[in-house]
Amino acid sequence: MKGKNQLSSFIQLLKLEKPPVSMVVTVFLLSLLETGASLIVPLFTKQLVDQVSGAGLKPNIIVLLVSAFVLQTISGGVLYYLLSYIGETIVKGIRTSLWAHILKLPISYFDKHQSGETMSRITQDTNTIKTLITNHLVTFVSGIISIIGSIIFLLMLDWKMTSIMLTVVPLSLLILMPIGRKMYKISKMTQDEMASFSGNLGRVLGEIRLVKSYSGEEAEGEKGREGVQNLFRFGLREARIQAIISPFITTIMMLALVVLIGYGGVRVASGELTAGALVAIIIYMFQIIVPFTQLASFFTAFQKAMGATERIHELFQMNKEEDKAGEEKLVSKDLHFENVSFSYQNEKPILQDVSFSVPSGKTVALVGPSGSGKTTIFSLIERFYSPVSGKIKIGGKDIKEESLLSWRKQIGYVSQESPVMSGTITDNICYGLGREASEEEIRHAAKMANAADFIEKLPDSYQTEVGERGIKLSGGQRQRIAIARAILRNPSFLLLDEATSSLDSESEGLVQEALGNLMKGRTTFVIAHRLSTVVDSDQILVLEKGAITGQGTHEELYHTHPLYRKLASQQLQTAKD
Repeated sequence: MKGKNQLSSFIQLLKLEKPPVSMVVTVFLLSLLETGASLIVPLFTKQLVDQVSGAGLKPNIIVLLVSAFVLQTISGGVLYYLLSYIGETIVKGIRTSLWAHILKLPISYFDKHQSGETMSRITQDTNTIKTLITNHLVTFVSGIISIIGSIIFLLMLDWKMTSIMLTVVPLSLLILMPIGRKMYKISKMTQDEMASFSGNLGRVLGEIRLVKSYSGEEAEGEKGREGVQNLFRFGLREARIQAIISPFITTIMMLALVVLIGYGGVRVASGELTAGALVAIIIYMFQIIVPFTQLASFFTAFQKAMGATERIHELFQMNKEEDKAGEEKLVSKDLHFENVSFSYQNEKPILQDVSFSVPSGKTVALVGPSGSGKTTIFSLIERFYSPVSGKIKIGGKDIKEESLLSWRKQIGYVSQESPVMSGTITDNICYGLGREASEEEIRHAAKMANAADFIEKLPDSYQTEVGERGIKLSGGQRQRIAIARAILRNPSFLLLDEATSSLDSESEGLVQEALGNLMKGRTTFVIAHRLSTVVDSDQILVLEKGAITGQGTHEELYHTHPLYRKLASQQLQTAKD
């Protein structure tokens, strides 16, 4: 049953991008043509040998023999290319569908899986399937036809000798089937280890500056060596199985060939068989031995592909983020949290019965100790997660009823570590916009974000490459690029997560001014540990252990909330000093 499910999953993957029917038909016909040409070669050879040893050689036999070789060569070459094209097309479909599916997976998936592991699914596992289709399917298709055709012709030439040869097939299958199951298990473990190894590489390379700053090369080197050693061990286990399969098949077939030659020689000597017939039988035997040996390689590659298919299918079975059709611009309305609670998979609650309302166009600040749930509120607003209980509403409508794409397009997010992608400054300002922005719009957004001055001083201005993760830019410059991106996006809601906490005073002043430009007329949520940046907010929420313990303006909370008064007294007094 499991084998049937694996095969069914594999066939489903092959259907993700179907090649043209005409090409498939052409491949089938060329397979028949190539194999047919190879199958008539022994018959012409038989006549050639019999003529040479008999009355004399007829030129037409040589012409037919050469023509068969030419036909086999041309059809084989075209067949190989077309099958490779079909294989590449199918794998392209798998990769395209898999990539599109992964991009739609919820954030909870990425919380649990390293990026390198996911990359391994898209590259390594799909490449395993590609290898099966492009490298082994050619020999499998032609090999099966060749074996069947050769057996038919052998039966026509001499059924006794054919019967001797066929006795080795059941013996071979008895050995191959249990070995194949073992190969499947090893292949699956190898793919899992490769995914883990790739995940570790991605983690280290993504944070290489941290590794070097804290002298982590030796520890990471040891982890890498351990991963390499595991892959080496699995590779040797595969090699041991291959060392059994290929020599075994070859030995069995060669043994049958020796028996046939000996037995055939006796029959030729007795006159029961012509020399030409014996030569034809030997050629047909080779036309069975070679494909049969190649089938052993196909069998191994197929088991590997089944392991890869299972891993890919697991990804396809994961639920994507739910979305509804619609791209309409949301009308600015009040945002309401109604008795919202949240926890990560039955862990300790992060938010407990949180309720508050934010009027459209107003600014609300979230303050409180680390771990109190401030960032989680942002994640719920962005719909990275859904509340365990309670609702988040825009106006009187649950935000889950809105198109996810449309909803997120109304949100601008600027964080302490504003992400910048590898590419040009223009690429980053326009990232995710979904439309072509004019040069004037880009320059206006940069100017409003106080970024135009430093951008225009760069060697290539807006076409300057920022490096991986924006490493060529300072923290303040990355922040202003992120603000320019949000300005160009023109969102209804702003989420500012510690947007100025790690900047020097000069950069902070420029970023604060840019944020002021961005916040005008927009509903804004601000997370800040420094209360000096949020004292002018329309509303301040104090969170402690996932619950709102205070709500009001700075003045109201200062006089009524002990924790807020303590924080405010300490910070504001320090700022004055």
